Amino acid sequence: MAESAVSTVLGSVGTLEVSFLKDELMRLQAYLKDADTKWRSRNARVAVLVSQIRDAAYEAQNVIEAADYMKKRNRLKKGFMGAISRYAPLPSDLVALRKVGVEIQRIKRKLDEIFVGAEKMKIDLDNTGLVEHEFPQDFGVMQQHSQDDVVMVGFEDEHKELVDKLVDTNKSMLSAVSIVAMGGAGKTTLARKIYTSSRVKEHFDTIAWVTVSQTFKGIELLKDIMKQITGKKYESLNQMLEHEVGKEIHDFLLENKYLVVLDDVWETDTWEQLNRKGKAFPDAANGSRVLLTTRKEDVANHVQMPTHVHPLKKLDEEKSWKLFSSKALPSYKRSVILDVDEFEKLGRNLAKKCDGLPLALAVLGGYLSKTLNRQAWSSILFDWPSTKDGHMMRNILARSYKDLPNHYLRSCFLYLAAFPEDYEIDVADLINLWIAESFIPYTPNYKLEETACKYLTELVQRSLVQIASETRELGQVSIWIHDILRDWCIEQAREDGFLDVIDKTTGQFGASSSDKLISYRSCFQNLSDEISPGAPNVRTLLCFKLSSVSLPKLRFLRVLRIEDSRLEGFSRVIGRCIHLRYLGLLNGEGVTLPSSIGQLLYLQTIDLSGTELDSVVPNSLWDIPSLRHAFLGRNLFSPPPPAWSLRRQQQNKLQTFHLYRTLVGTNWYHDMVIFVGQMKQLTGLCIYLGPMPAGMVNIFANMPHLVYIFLGQFDVLDKLPDKFPQSLQSVRLDANVIEQDPMPILEKLPCLVLLVLEGYQGQTMTCSAKGFPRLQRLQLGKFSTEEWTMEVGTMPKLSRLQLLWFSKMIKLPQGLMHLLSLYNLELHGMPQISEDDSTLKKLQRKGCEVKLIS
Repeated sequence: MAESAVSTVLGSVGTLEVSFLKDELMRLQAYLKDADTKWRSRNARVAVLVSQIRDAAYEAQNVIEAADYMKKRNRLKKGFMGAISRYAPLPSDLVALRKVGVEIQRIKRKLDEIFVGAEKMKIDLDNTGLVEHEFPQDFGVMQQHSQDDVVMVGFEDEHKELVDKLVDTNKSMLSAVSIVAMGGAGKTTLARKIYTSSRVKEHFDTIAWVTVSQTFKGIELLKDIMKQITGKKYESLNQMLEHEVGKEIHDFLLENKYLVVLDDVWETDTWEQLNRKGKAFPDAANGSRVLLTTRKEDVANHVQMPTHVHPLKKLDEEKSWKLFSSKALPSYKRSVILDVDEFEKLGRNLAKKCDGLPLALAVLGGYLSKTLNRQAWSSILFDWPSTKDGHMMRNILARSYKDLPNHYLRSCFLYLAAFPEDYEIDVADLINLWIAESFIPYTPNYKLEETACKYLTELVQRSLVQIASETRELGQVSIWIHDILRDWCIEQAREDGFLDVIDKTTGQFGASSSDKLISYRSCFQNLSDEISPGAPNVRTLLCFKLSSVSLPKLRFLRVLRIEDSRLEGFSRVIGRCIHLRYLGLLNGEGVTLPSSIGQLLYLQTIDLSGTELDSVVPNSLWDIPSLRHAFLGRNLFSPPPPAWSLRRQQQNKLQTFHLYRTLVGTNWYHDMVIFVGQMKQLTGLCIYLGPMPAGMVNIFANMPHLVYIFLGQFDVLDKLPDKFPQSLQSVRLDANVIEQDPMPILEKLPCLVLLVLEGYQGQTMTCSAKGFPRLQRLQLGKFSTEEWTMEVGTMPKLSRLQLLWFSKMIKLPQGLMHLLSLYNLELHGMPQISEDDSTLKKLQRKGCEVKLIS
């Protein structure tokens, strides 16, 4: 990981008069591979050297950026002083530059000492060439790896059986279903697949999922459940006592048919602890259920309610091979393998070694898919013991991690340890974090985001992460990491000095396991005590579900992400965090965003999703030249004056802009249209206003890079613009009235995959033969359409269609039979369409799943 630290610096030096520092750091990067090898063999002296190299790299980056920051700041200064500072240093700058010079000399002396030490340890000092940025060769597509495919190979029958148990209408009493199996057998993945299934979501009024683990606090689990079922912010629950939370949950669930999932339960009295005060989970005799996963059968049997215990069996030999081969020898690779029979023979023997454990089969298969060499497969077969000795899973993970193509990708993988157990990680957010951490190198002809997507695809192909959801609004994708893999990442990250995770298991004062390497990244999770990070040189701070976070002066902070936590002292210190790249304040309250936010000239991402600020979003935010992603949530925001927007249009490099607002004035609309209209580099635009001015639908005419848009709530849209950006993959438009048929315009978008429309009031609608060539999901709501014409050949890839409140449609259009890929049709609020509808019956006979939902 020290190699990654040096690479981070190399990409940010620029043209400052510190070229010697850059050259020295380039030399260090070339040596680090040799040093890392010796360090991992537990050479204590090399461990010290690696620590010194990383410290020097970070110190160099800090001082280089401090000097660069002054130049950036002076270029942006306005008025008389701004004009002077652009031609001659101000006195205050001369003092700062003197300090920079002193720091550079100190770092140079430190580097000299490092080189001398490296020579004494006979680390190769003559290889001064730069290490090439290795790039994953097999990009593939993430969509080839469907959600939770690890468990659905071999466990299809279990999935159906357990869903049937949960939705059984013949049993009205509160009851439980317990899945019992050893670690890595697929319990959590199967439970997750059940939890997200459409049958379960439609059957229960409310659902919640909590991960229990070996150490837990009942009050924290109850607060988590309450947040999920009521939508209350975690911060607002902090002052409530356990019996108060229990009673509020009880009163809410008493009126609803509920499903609560307790994942990874270790103790027999867990249910009693959760239910001891206020009897949080009532039996209303309405068919509510509890789904529980555990490694211990006595835990499954101890729940004080009728319980169906389902021991999850290991995969048999044939199912093991099916799962293993789907990972190691996927169909898109078999065609290029000359001796596939030899690989199959070796693969079957390797699959047997995994003892029927899906996780071991998937990770080993993913690793071997990148090593299609018979000798390598044979070596692994004869060298590795069976998983029965308990060490196989760790061996597989260590090999797969070491085999990752470069240190950047290894950093990306270890970073997943920063997220709580079973946390669904939003892919777009993760990519922004990776970029802010400088884990994504510049690659010719690729944007950083594109390279990051390829890195993520590599991790998915190796089964090191799984896709949790890819059907959410606007086509968003989320991933999750198995708890066994996460535990391994936490341990490895601590050993490398890469990241410290401090949670209810490790304790507040947990630290790196190596006394030679101090971590510059800290993650605090699920702690009830006040947290005040003490390391002054910390570069990354991530916090999840904390009672209170007090921010000290963190001068070198580059990533700050606070979720479901109370934040103290934020406005006082944030303006001094000049190195900050990523600022995430999610699901919080009581935060003021000061105007000094405009001093963060390196800031790339600001995310205020779910947070209610005590102030308006300051216009100084838009002075930040590096800003790429702005998620403003529902916060008060006044767009800059039109003159400012037009003056800065060449500097506007925003790629993502999200805003949800209501009750704004006329002038606000005018300024907003001009402000957003200057964002020519946008790839994602999401604005929901009440109401939305009709002119806003024309603002993306000069946004050629847009991938998704969500605009609403329009009052009346007489017509859509003739041309939309051809790059669009996802479109959502909400209106009270759309007057003209929107399909002739939207069907021409060549890349459109997801379309959501609301409010068309025309009587007829037509989709032509070549329309919507790539559309996969279509949702239409509150339409007045009576006749919908679908020509043969339209929407050839449409798999899911949802029609909501088509009040005037008395029968399904026969054109639905032309949709050859349609496998799921949902009708919501359309009682006039019965199960006897002729088209409905034909679709069902063709194999399409049809649901009528009142």
